[in-house]
Amino acid sequence: MKLKTISKFVLGVVCGSLMTVSIYATANGNQQEVVSSGIPANQITDFAKVYAIAKGYYVESVTDEKLMKGAINGMLTNLDPHSDYLDEEDFKQLSEMTSGSFAGLGMEVSKEKTSNGVKVVAPIFGTPAYKAGIQSGDIVMKIDGQPTSSMSLDEAVKKMRGKEGTKVNLTVARTGELKPLSFTITRAKISVKSVQSTILDKNYGYVRITNFQSDTTGELVKALNGLYAQNHNLKGLLVDLRDDPGGILQSAVGVSSAFLPADKLVVYTDGRLASSKEKYYAKPEDYNVTGNEKEELNSLNPIFKTLPMVVLVNQGTASASEIVSGALQDYKRAKIVGVKTFGKGSVQTVIPLSDTSAVKLTTALYYTPNGRSIQADGIHPDIIIQSEYSDIVDSWDVSEASYDNHLDNPNQKDKPSKAAESVPVIRPAKQVSSESEIKARRDAKIKSLPKVVKQSEAQVDLENDFQLEWALNILEGKPIPKTPVK
Repeated sequence: MKLKTISKFVLGVVCGSLMTVSIYATANGNQQEVVSSGIPANQITDFAKVYAIAKGYYVESVTDEKLMKGAINGMLTNLDPHSDYLDEEDFKQLSEMTSGSFAGLGMEVSKEKTSNGVKVVAPIFGTPAYKAGIQSGDIVMKIDGQPTSSMSLDEAVKKMRGKEGTKVNLTVARTGELKPLSFTITRAKISVKSVQSTILDKNYGYVRITNFQSDTTGELVKALNGLYAQNHNLKGLLVDLRDDPGGILQSAVGVSSAFLPADKLVVYTDGRLASSKEKYYAKPEDYNVTGNEKEELNSLNPIFKTLPMVVLVNQGTASASEIVSGALQDYKRAKIVGVKTFGKGSVQTVIPLSDTSAVKLTTALYYTPNGRSIQADGIHPDIIIQSEYSDIVDSWDVSEASYDNHLDNPNQKDKPSKAAESVPVIRPAKQVSSESEIKARRDAKIKSLPKVVKQSEAQVDLENDFQLEWALNILEGKPIPKTPVK
């Protein structure tokens, strides 16, 4: 039996290579499609020879477990950034991924050959890593004094995770700093509320989805109905998917279903095997996670099926959040604004090897209703709104296309990307020019936060968030400027 479920990525330290839509699968007849292929006897013989040589002649005694795990890891990670071997600890993490509660530091990381360390994609707002001053683009060179250059990404993630209340020291290289920076951070139990909402100026609702958990659809319904209860004169809705790394596929379908007509195609997957070809529609059997989603969506005020919408995205919008953005864009249900998204468009199937281990293998790509593959290309906004940090962020090149061994976009094999098409661009007059200015703004924002905040209440700053300000302007129907506006 195959469960239509996918993993989510917000761990204590979120692994960039786990920015993935995953379909869990038990060992069943579908595996016969793969196992029936021929096995190269000569290469297997060479592998056995290398194994014996390493076992017998390596400078130190090495266990069979270490050799085999390394061999399996090497075989899978050589395919693409998201295929991997899952040991017992990884399996345990999978069971925690959909809860939205974890112990750790609270940041997304990736590893690239060019960085010689572990690269910080982004600290999660309000977490220990964020409050300590860790910044996007930082390179973690050492963890508790151990160099990360020789660690796999999973090894580095495990070292940064740990029990609540324990400390970990990170040695960080940062652009513009002459010496490495040292951060001692206390691990904490972090509960991430996946949906936050508030009323913006002039009768417009705002919903931020931080990630797609098992209860996200239900939380969205509560948030939307709550907005309507606060204001019966809502004129539009702004959905903020910036820095949303993705999550459970059914939740992405459920969120899309809140705004689309019933039974509309939301996303489909396509791969080499028949078992990798799936279609997901805006109907209960395709979005039920907890079993309550049908009843919850039925309780949603029907105004949200037609209320004008704008969806705000950026480079950190990935995977499941790209599914939602792509579906709403294809059906012209919402204007997508911001900058091009991450481009995580591959599907991973988790195939158990035993009760405590499994293989996570890329088996398909997912496509928007109109047949667009997002892989290594992303969702291109209808209107580009650059942020004040665009110049710095662009230099970091944090995207699926920047990963080693990433899969190419199949739509671009025969024709060029639509990225070259002209779309309106809104640029701030002044760009943040230094990392120190980013830190100063972040510190000021932390100090301005109220001491007690409801997790379901979104904190917004229209005066200092250029993208958010202009997303609201677009929702209000204001004309798009032809020159920088600030």
